[in-house]
Amino acid sequence: MTFLDFESPIAALVEEREKLKQIELRSGVSMSDKTSEIETKIKEKQKELYSNLTTWQRIQVSRHPERPYSLFYIEFVCDSFIELFGDRHFKDDKAMVGGFGSLNGETVMFIGNQKGVNTKMRQYRNFGMANPEGYRKALRLMKLAEKFNKPIVTLIDTPGAFPGEEAEQRGQGEAIARNLFEMVNLKVPVLCIVIGEGASGGALGIGIGDKLLMLENTWYSVISPESCSSILWRSWEHKEKAANALKPTPNDLFKYKIIDGIVKEPCGGAHSNPQEMAKTLKKTIHKYLEELKAQTPEERIENRINKFSKIGVYETLQTKEEIQG
Repeated sequence: MTFLDFESPIAALVEEREKLKQIELRSGVSMSDKTSEIETKIKEKQKELYSNLTTWQRIQVSRHPERPYSLFYIEFVCDSFIELFGDRHFKDDKAMVGGFGSLNGETVMFIGNQKGVNTKMRQYRNFGMANPEGYRKALRLMKLAEKFNKPIVTLIDTPGAFPGEEAEQRGQGEAIARNLFEMVNLKVPVLCIVIGEGASGGALGIGIGDKLLMLENTWYSVISPESCSSILWRSWEHKEKAANALKPTPNDLFKYKIIDGIVKEPCGGAHSNPQEMAKTLKKTIHKYLEELKAQTPEERIENRINKFSKIGVYETLQTKEEIQG
């Protein structure tokens, strides 16, 4: 079990609990009363810490190495799942996964960023950073879902699109931009959920939908706090200050009407009880898809356009002819 810096009080209690269990095994004397007492203290401390998380602490939780990733949720939520591969242009990108799954008897297209659960798998999945072929695969699957009139659910969890030279050579920017354009005009329901990190265009490339939700301990921003700090202060030392300024957490984004809802996590974060988190996510997906299916394709596209058009502030300037006329 991995503990974050601010979770040191919990780590101390867990260590104490494990020592009691070892004593019980060696001596044969029951320590259940003391163990139960410590369990209660652990839950109380979790509740105390997680009800008062700072922006930076919430970002740390979103990156927890034991946090559930897309394939875990997909396999838990779906009665059956058939993964599809390849972009039909270059190759299959392992950082982007997708396929048809059965959710409560209904076929749904699931697409998501996938990080690795250990060092070897993280390298295999490129740490969840997709190349252009990943976004082109995602778009191919979205178009396939549209062809068969199946709703789409995207699970966002990436530190950003892969910034390598070869990715730029193959058209990283164009691939993401094409996804933005095409997703706005999809005729089927599109539900986007941030389950971990949502950084830059890498997240936005599968983030245009009818509804955008965020799990409680996640973040979504044009840039990571570390990168923002390095640009403004030429150092990562001010990452916490940058995080506060970016306002990337669910509460901030819901306040500014950028997202449509927040999905509550178990006390202690999604990594503390992945099964409970997956059950909650399954109910949430079903609820929102039922609402979206009640709308016509034309209504969904119009609402989608209006939703994103209202984000931010802009001003329409008059042309020289309009001023003179």
